[in-house]
Amino acid sequence: MDHDHHHAASDIPAGTETAKDPVCGMSVAVKPDGRHAEFRGETFHFCSEKCQTKFKADPWHYASGRAAGKKKAAPADVQYTCPMHPEIVRDEPGSCPICGMALEPMVPSDEPSEELTDFTRRMWISAAAAVPLVILTMGELVGLPVRDWLGHQLSVYVEFVLATPVILWAALPFFRRGIDSFRNLSPNMWTLISLGVGAAYIYSLFATFAPGVFPEQYRMGDGVGTYFEAAVVIVALVFVGQVLELRARERTGDAIRALMDLAPKTARRILPDGSEYDAPLENIVEGDMLRVRPGDSVPVDGEVVEGRSSVDESMITGEPVPVEKTEGDRVTGGTINKNGTLAIRATQVGADTVLAQIVEMVAGARRSRAPIQGLADRVSSIFVPTVVAVAIAAFFAWLAFGPEPALAFAIASAVSVLIIACPCALGLATPISITTAAGRGAQAGVLIKDAEALERMARVDTVIVDKTGTLTEGKPTLTDVVALQGDEAEVLGLAAALERGSEHPLAEAIVAGARDRGLSPGSAADFEAVTGKGVRGTVDGRRVALGNPAMMQDFGLETGKAEARADTLRADGKTAMFVAVDGALAGIVAVADPIKQSTEGAIRDLHALGLTIIMATGDNQRTAEAVARQLGIDEVRAGVLPEDKQKLVEELRAKGASVAMAGDGVNDAPALAAADVGIAMSTGADVAVESAGITLMRGDLVGLVRARKLAVATLRNIRQNLFFAFAYNAAGVPIAAGVLYPVVGLLLSPMIAAAAMSLSSVSVISNALRLRRVRL
Repeated sequence: MDHDHHHAASDIPAGTETAKDPVCGMSVAVKPDGRHAEFRGETFHFCSEKCQTKFKADPWHYASGRAAGKKKAAPADVQYTCPMHPEIVRDEPGSCPICGMALEPMVPSDEPSEELTDFTRRMWISAAAAVPLVILTMGELVGLPVRDWLGHQLSVYVEFVLATPVILWAALPFFRRGIDSFRNLSPNMWTLISLGVGAAYIYSLFATFAPGVFPEQYRMGDGVGTYFEAAVVIVALVFVGQVLELRARERTGDAIRALMDLAPKTARRILPDGSEYDAPLENIVEGDMLRVRPGDSVPVDGEVVEGRSSVDESMITGEPVPVEKTEGDRVTGGTINKNGTLAIRATQVGADTVLAQIVEMVAGARRSRAPIQGLADRVSSIFVPTVVAVAIAAFFAWLAFGPEPALAFAIASAVSVLIIACPCALGLATPISITTAAGRGAQAGVLIKDAEALERMARVDTVIVDKTGTLTEGKPTLTDVVALQGDEAEVLGLAAALERGSEHPLAEAIVAGARDRGLSPGSAADFEAVTGKGVRGTVDGRRVALGNPAMMQDFGLETGKAEARADTLRADGKTAMFVAVDGALAGIVAVADPIKQSTEGAIRDLHALGLTIIMATGDNQRTAEAVARQLGIDEVRAGVLPEDKQKLVEELRAKGASVAMAGDGVNDAPALAAADVGIAMSTGADVAVESAGITLMRGDLVGLVRARKLAVATLRNIRQNLFFAFAYNAAGVPIAAGVLYPVVGLLLSPMIAAAAMSLSSVSVISNALRLRRVRL
């Protein structure tokens, strides 16, 4: 249950009248002053106010007992994961034991981030202390000699009072993560920050309260210099960077939140008596009848029972043109009903809806790791220990060879190295781009199952496409009827009557074509399907056969003279079948699967993107070549079986090609799994979708073009991020260590180092967010 009950059935005294809570199913004592509600002349009793409130929001749902069949839209327990290390999964918020980064919900929610709220508060308090500290220590540079007015010793005490709450309270999350990094033997950015800030503060404590421990040459005027202001400003700037980063990370989940918001909060339920009311969406169960009015979002997946309208399915397909829906058509939750009123029957609800599955797939892509992330991980694993070694070397180098006060210079350079080298930008470079790309893809109808598929898609050079349902509509239609004996209507009527007993798509096309021509096909007796050849049977006492030349040969018929006409039809991409009646060749029927309007343009675009297109189909060679010629496909493999498609993938990969396989059927699943990237059409079989790394919601090759463009843009964005991060650290560490000081007298202060470190992370995130606007 989603609430706590403070009693059980055994707590109710014997002999007390009880009733069943219709919401949670518990037994409750019937009391005059207990929680109860009336509905249609019946009184219901509740164990808690929460159950009573739920009942009042939708009394029919609970009173009818339909609540027992309810499916929740998502698991009740939210889990948290690290954006940089998705293998870390926890049941509650916290920090990653590997990198120290804050864990975030596995599926973004509208709830405010607790860490963002906490860090924002700590940032403002740190900033409130940093401003007077900077004025106190550097005011003289702008005509505010506050330190001279207060005197050195009082100024140092004021610095201590301002800095201590920041270091011991505001910066506490930093130190906890730093300590965890030592405990887990996983050095990370918090290792460097805690060492740098801690060193500056502890040094300043000794300089304030025990200046005698320092040699005389380290004294400046009235005492030893302190770094309270540097420690506080570093903390404040790190918080600024963290708050900006957390806000940006929230924005990477905007696409998922936008998808989740597509589903309305309520659905208009139609009761058996015809009355209607708005029920909470979570109470809708399979089989419920719902009303979708003009302008409303379709609440769940369903089937149109009554009405006609156009529905905007752009959230699924990425295409803005509305789709006409009439009785018997399927509608998807989250799409927008434009102009008519529809009555629908709910078929999938909760976690079973297409929208819920899209959200889960996009969230899964956010949690996955791209292979290129391994490079950043390997660098980070040796980077932090190296930086600590550089900081120690810089400290002793300044101590030994630096000008007076050498200790002050040594500490400043060591702290600057530790702070500026924080590898957070390096760690964020890949996952932040993948997260943003997954959201952008979902908006364009391209679902990325995992980061590896996206990275591999950018490197693909060969695409294998199935013909039926991928290049074509997947719905064959009758195109030609040729009568060799009798008339066309008679040939078609006999063929259609025979095919009524078959479930083959070509048979359905012949039957539908006959009805469209005003014929009413009869039925066949002694029906028999001959594998690989065709069908035969008896229609109105006449022996009828329909199939390929091999079928005709079984009847002792030669198709030689008719083959020329059949070849003409095949050259146009049609499937030609012979019809024999009473032992004589009677005619030819031709069926074609229309090419999708978008296919030709999509193949042109794929060629422009540098891809080779191979069509693999079970159709015959002539028909396949006709389609390939019309579309400009580079290579044709016809007459292939499912295992042949898989062998083709393996053959091309053995030659060094990087192969993507696009298909929609059960027969495509082995090849989809074997390819570098499997691309499934959402209109196809579930097993195809499960075998693929990328799913195209629109179900045509336009989505493949979008997937390729998105993958290339994402990999380019990741490389830019990694370059920024590497270049920043490669330049920043030596400068912070002081290599330019002997040449130009430049030595970074720890405060400047902290600002640069924060800006590096923000720049990487900002660059990744550009993917939200990439043109697909």
